[in-house]
Amino acid sequence: MSCVPWKGDKLKLDSDVQPPALIYHEKQRRELCALHALNNVFQDGKAFTRDTLQEIFQRLSPNTLVTPHKKSMLGTGNYDVNVIMAALQTKGYEAVWWDKRRDVDTIALSNVMGFIMNIPSSLCWGPVKLPLKRQHWIGVREVAGIYYNLDSKLKLPDQIGNEDELRKFLKHQLRGKNCELLLVVSEEVEIRQSWRMDG
Repeated sequence: MSCVPWKGDKLKLDSDVQPPALIYHEKQRRELCALHALNNVFQDGKAFTRDTLQEIFQRLSPNTLVTPHKKSMLGTGNYDVNVIMAALQTKGYEAVWWDKRRDVDTIALSNVMGFIMNIPSSLCWGPVKLPLKRQHWIGVREVAGIYYNLDSKLKLPDQIGNEDELRKFLKHQLRGKNCELLLVVSEEVEIRQSWRMDG
């Protein structure tokens, strides 16, 4: 089973309702979904740049033509989790890799700045959807008391809802075999492990 699009509860607001104008939502360019996910979680288009991620990539894999950190030698993107984790550390944050065997109800949401998910995504050739999937990074973040899916492939942020709706969204996504979840937390929260309610 792969990840499937989130439909939310039927009580969700009509699709005509626009998200608040204060939400920063970076759109997909090239294979830079890791960059977009980071900036969307930080709600700042200047938090990270392609050059910043490329420098991190080069530092993680110096003097190698074939690297374990994806195909970023030409700076086209497609960065892996190591680049994301190192980028977060430059801002005083850590990525906590979520163990899918655990219940998301044990996440102390108030201590989590945002979420970065790696999910399967359809490949398109122009308007035609191909029967192929590749992994794609998305950001999820709370803005003004509401959680949003800030996937850079979406035209607009997709409202998830309150904390209960977020937990349903995360559970739904994590049922897929190729879905991974990173909690974005401050260094202090990571040291104290206060992102856990059961710890």
